[in-house]
Amino acid sequence: MNKTISIIGSGFSALAAACYLAKAGNTVTIFEKNKTIGGRARQLKRDGFSFDIGPTWYWMPDVFERFFADFDTLPSDFYRLEKLNPAYSVYFGKDDFITIEDTLEKICVAFENEEKGSSKKLKKFIANAQHNYDVAIKDLVYRPGISPFELMTPVTIKKIGQFFSTIKKDVRKEFKNDRLATILEFPVLFLGAKPDETPSFYSFMNYADFGIGTFHPKGGMYEVVLAMETLATSFGVTIKTENPVEKIIVNNNKATGLISNGVTYNSDIVLSGADYHHSETLLDKPYRQYSERYWENKTFAPSSLLFYVGFDKKLKNVNHHTLFFDVDFETHAKDIYDVPKWPENPLFYASFPSITDKNSAPIGQEAGIFLIPLAPGLEDTSELRNTYFEKIITRFEHLTSQTIRNNVLFMESFCVNDFIKDYNSYKGNAYGMANTLMQTAFLRPKLMSKKVDNLYFTGQLTVPGPGVPPSLISGKLVAELIKKHHNN
Repeated sequence: MNKTISIIGSGFSALAAACYLAKAGNTVTIFEKNKTIGGRARQLKRDGFSFDIGPTWYWMPDVFERFFADFDTLPSDFYRLEKLNPAYSVYFGKDDFITIEDTLEKICVAFENEEKGSSKKLKKFIANAQHNYDVAIKDLVYRPGISPFELMTPVTIKKIGQFFSTIKKDVRKEFKNDRLATILEFPVLFLGAKPDETPSFYSFMNYADFGIGTFHPKGGMYEVVLAMETLATSFGVTIKTENPVEKIIVNNNKATGLISNGVTYNSDIVLSGADYHHSETLLDKPYRQYSERYWENKTFAPSSLLFYVGFDKKLKNVNHHTLFFDVDFETHAKDIYDVPKWPENPLFYASFPSITDKNSAPIGQEAGIFLIPLAPGLEDTSELRNTYFEKIITRFEHLTSQTIRNNVLFMESFCVNDFIKDYNSYKGNAYGMANTLMQTAFLRPKLMSKKVDNLYFTGQLTVPGPGVPPSLISGKLVAELIKKHHNN
């Protein structure tokens, strides 16, 4: 294979695809609209503080290892990984929290302390989740979503019922304690859908959580982006930042290049790792596969309101990852999925990387990232952002029994309008398209255009779905598809 390939975007999936395609002998150029690479996984640096703008959770380390192994390298060749202990804590009320530690044995103790007899149920639940993990992450997600028959194996046929029940049903059947059930339902939020709409098979996320654990790359998730950049450039990939793409050129139903900053770049193949919906708007209408109505009818994962805060002191009573589930989950979920509106009392998540990583903040100070899940497409104003910052800081102070408002050195925010402006994200979604039953595998938007030859897509709106590990896999899947169709 020796093709000229233009890639739109530089997120995880685009970088992964670039590595595979360049290693195969192709001439690869990445076009990135922003000043820095990484897509949603960019980095914010300010006054000695460092924040991951996007993903902050490093789960499924085996997927990262498998990616780097494809290039005869290891993650440790590029960055240092630390397993977090505790992995995270979950607040349910003032000074009332459950801590999830770094081994299943310790987590069983925490469950048993909360509800007698629950540890036995937990071990059984996680054993099933581990089996699902082995089936899904080691096999099914590495299939390109072309045919429903990809899902039909001797193992999955035995698990067919797990595609028609839900995580919530399975969890609530076994765990009557609402707090424990909520913790077990939490991991599927990474898939962008509610637990009552997520097939039981996705319990493999619970194994990723309790069975494998939560990690932190020293320097933050952006270190993974930099590692992939190093790998890509070592194979000769050219990366052009501040190069937004205005049009994908099609001649005789074939993608023949693109236009960026008014300059035409001829290509044998065009691959977009940008937002799928936006990517199709770069085509003339006859070449678009999916109508506006199609996108309108899809269930999208949430958007987010994010705050990046520098504190002039160390904070108490929190861990690197801390979840605040002291309000009703169902009410907040309805505000995201059913009748989209700003939630009155939002759940929120906070990350304090400087607890683990001294490079994240000046000595004696703390870097804080706060996230509120929101429905995509909501009105987004500075007044609303400030209102919600006050809401969560007030709750945070009450729940963790400390005063922090006067210790804020600065606060920067990122919300719906920024997701649209920086990433051309459909309705400002943060996580892509939710992994519901009808939006799984072959039912997701395709990696290969059905209308334009030599045009491909990758990322969180196609297979296998939202999240960092799936994005790495998506890059591999599309690269293999390209190699299969252009191996001459």
